[in-house]
Amino acid sequence: MEEYHDREWGVPLHGDKELFAKLILDGFQAGLSWAIILRKRERFLEAFEGFDPERMASYDRKRISRLLKDPGIVRNRQKVEAAVANARAFLDFQETHGSFDAFLWSFVGGVPKQHARKTLRQIPPRTRESDRMSAELGERGFRFVGPTICYAFMQAVGMVNDHLVTCFRHGELRRLTASR
Repeated sequence: MEEYHDREWGVPLHGDKELFAKLILDGFQAGLSWAIILRKRERFLEAFEGFDPERMASYDRKRISRLLKDPGIVRNRQKVEAAVANARAFLDFQETHGSFDAFLWSFVGGVPKQHARKTLRQIPPRTRESDRMSAELGERGFRFVGPTICYAFMQAVGMVNDHLVTCFRHGELRRLTASR
């Protein structure tokens, strides 16, 4: 967890497939601790073929059934089926609208929002931006993308800097963003 916090969480991430993979993992995290997902991340990557949307979109009932028997992942039928549906929605989105990256980052104007939170209590579970992202993803056929999941996703991929101001990563990520 510490390594994830110190190296990954909140670092601006770009790339359609990279963002798709993070969105899928955040969907699996719903109702669970991030520590569980982090411990299972490598197996998720193997089981879902690197979260390759083209491959995932072709998963049939037999493949889904095999995934549901894999103790190395979260074996929740709704979440597994949503991941497959999301792969299909992702491919439809790219075909119709182009860049998934540009679409997702548009919710924060293309640059990370810099917050100056002093306590964990100041971090909201959702925002207007995550509400809009959730609604628009839902309209495009994505599942397990509620406002809280979307906000956790936005934090993880650096769309918002929600490291506390007392955390060394807050300043590092603020400077990283300013230098771009």
